[in-house]
Amino acid sequence: MAEGEVERTPGPVVALLIGMAGSGKSTLFHRIHYEAAQTGKRCYFINLDPAALEVPVEANIDIRDTVDYKGVMREYSLGPNGAIVTSLNLFATQFGDVMDILDERTKEFDYIIIDTPGQIEAFTWSASGQLIAESLASTLATCVVYVVDTPRSRSPATFMSNMVYACSILHKLRLPLVAAFNKIDVQPPETCFSWMDDFEAFHVALDEDDSSEAYVTSLHRSMSLVLDEFYRVLDRVAVSAATGEGIDNFWAKLDASRLLYDETYGAEIRRKKADYRKRHDDNVEENMARLRVDVAELDPDSQPPPPPAMVAPVSNTPPRQPPPPPAATKGAKSPDEPAVAYVRDAPPRVRTRSKQDTRASSSS
Repeated sequence: MAEGEVERTPGPVVALLIGMAGSGKSTLFHRIHYEAAQTGKRCYFINLDPAALEVPVEANIDIRDTVDYKGVMREYSLGPNGAIVTSLNLFATQFGDVMDILDERTKEFDYIIIDTPGQIEAFTWSASGQLIAESLASTLATCVVYVVDTPRSRSPATFMSNMVYACSILHKLRLPLVAAFNKIDVQPPETCFSWMDDFEAFHVALDEDDSSEAYVTSLHRSMSLVLDEFYRVLDRVAVSAATGEGIDNFWAKLDASRLLYDETYGAEIRRKKADYRKRHDDNVEENMARLRVDVAELDPDSQPPPPPAMVAPVSNTPPRQPPPPPAATKGAKSPDEPAVAYVRDAPPRVRTRSKQDTRASSSS
């Protein structure tokens, strides 16, 4: 690789679809699936929403095939949000198997599209959501697509709430973020884009909005100044999940997120891996150096000589001959079978006394 060139992360681009309830996130998930089939783009789809009654596409991996959302509610006596978090926690324990599947099929796809729960906090602020995002980002170029409900963002207060939440996701996951302004067939996004490009235009909109209190308006005015730097690094795209408008720009933003990932999160991952390997190699070298010093300090001459080999003593005395067998006596069973007295392992014989001998002994 040439000097100054950014190392590219192999494999597909992972897009995590995150958005408020009702922002059209699942509809956009369906539109992406349809456009990928029409244009021949190689996409892999994963559903992480356990509470979805119907998924508009047949996902390659579906959390509902592994975790029964309603069963979790009954088993642990939980409400809807608690059951979603618990279902994600249970699925996260098996996410290593999902990563193995993705690693085996990275060359078959260009994009991995993941739909998350409609309760946005269940994924972004849960330990399981962060674990899933970090697992994906550790090996694949990953970005977050924050879906914004454009018609509802016509209000300066709602727009500011969406932008603050998008900023919090960026700081939480530290991944490239793309703001997808959805439903542009209902409301054009130019107003929101102008507020992002010029904070003074947003201040004018705040002054014209009579629905906010004075202290809230002052807070929004201050927040717009703070987020001005955030808008400069935030990538945005206008799409319509209903009509498909802007989907081509959506693919282009996903491709651009790969380069940003390689320059930021991917570079940090590679640096951490290199530091770990260096620490490991240094530790091995230090241990080997200590071992060489310990071996060098040993003096072989000061060690006791090894014990001599055990050799049987040599004697000139002829070996002792076994005694001749005794003559046949009364009690020997046969010439080949000696008497019991000559059998070493034979137990001692116990003689029993008769009743007549007992009487004689007692009378004497």
